[in-house]
Amino acid sequence: MSEKKHGLRRVAGYFVNHRLLNWMPDKPYLQIFYYAEFGKFIDFKNPKTFNEKLNWLKLYYRRPDLIKLVDKYEVKKYIADKIGEQYIIPTIGVWNKFEDINFDELPDQFVLKCTHDSGGLVVCKDKSKLNLGEAKAKIEKSLANNYYLWCREWPYKNVKPRIIAEKYMEDTRSLDLKDYKFFCFNGKIKCFKVDFDRFTKHCANYYTENGELLEFGEIVCPPNNQKHLEIEEPVLNEMKRIAEKLASDYPFVRVDFYDVDGKIYFGEMTFYPAAGLGRFTSNEWDKKIGDWLVLPDKIN
Repeated sequence: MSEKKHGLRRVAGYFVNHRLLNWMPDKPYLQIFYYAEFGKFIDFKNPKTFNEKLNWLKLYYRRPDLIKLVDKYEVKKYIADKIGEQYIIPTIGVWNKFEDINFDELPDQFVLKCTHDSGGLVVCKDKSKLNLGEAKAKIEKSLANNYYLWCREWPYKNVKPRIIAEKYMEDTRSLDLKDYKFFCFNGKIKCFKVDFDRFTKHCANYYTENGELLEFGEIVCPPNNQKHLEIEEPVLNEMKRIAEKLASDYPFVRVDFYDVDGKIYFGEMTFYPAAGLGRFTSNEWDKKIGDWLVLPDKIN
C-alpha cells in the first residue's frame, strides 16, 4: 500500500477513534470506518463480501422488530415464546440506575449487564469480594454509551438503556462458559464457531454445520487447533434445531447459545457480527461467507 493510502487510513482511524464524526449521516460514516479497517470503501451498489453485506443490511434492512431482538431484556420474552422458557438464563432484576440495585437482595453469584450495550459486563462470583465502586463505574459507563453511534448498528438507537442482573452460569465440567455461535442464512446454518477462554487468551474455531473444523478464523480471536469441539451430539443437534427456528424469518442472523452441564441457554441474536468490521485470517472466507448471504429487498 502506498504511503498516501497509509496516511489516509491513519487520518480515518483518528477521527473514528475520537468520535469526531458522530454528526455524520450513516452511509459516509460507515465508509470512513470501513476504510480505516480494510483500506477500501464499501461497494453499496454491488456488495460481495460478508462484511460489505452486513453494512448494507445496516442501511437498507431496517425491520422494526430487530429493536426488541437486540435488547438483552426484551428479547427474552420473544425467545421464551418462540422456543420455550427453559432456554432462558433467569433474570434476577432490572433497573434504570445503579443506585436502584439492592445488593443485599442479590445472590452470592450473579452477572450485571446493560440492555443496550456490549462489553459492559460485571461478573460476580463472590459478592463478599465485589468492588462496588469498580462495578458502578463500569456499569454507568456502559449506561452512558450510545452503542448505535459507534458502528451505526441502527436497532440499538431505540433500545432503552437499563441494567439487568442474571443468574451466574458456569459449566462445571470445564469451569468455562463456551459460546456456540451459529451463522444462519435464510434460516439455514452454514457454519458455526465456538469461543474458548474468553477471559484469558480468547480464541475461536470455526466449524462446518456438521462439526468439522474449518481452516480459518478471525484476526481478533484467532483459531486454536489445539482446542477441540467438546459437545455431545444430541446437545449440538438441539442447538442447531432451535437456531434455525429462531433464524427462519431473517436473511442473516447469528444465533448464540451456551452449553452449561449439557443444558442449552440462549445467548443473543446478532445481526452484524463484529459490526461488519471483522477481519478474517483469510480474505477468501470473507467472500465465501458473503456468497451465502442473499440480500433481501430494502426496508428503510
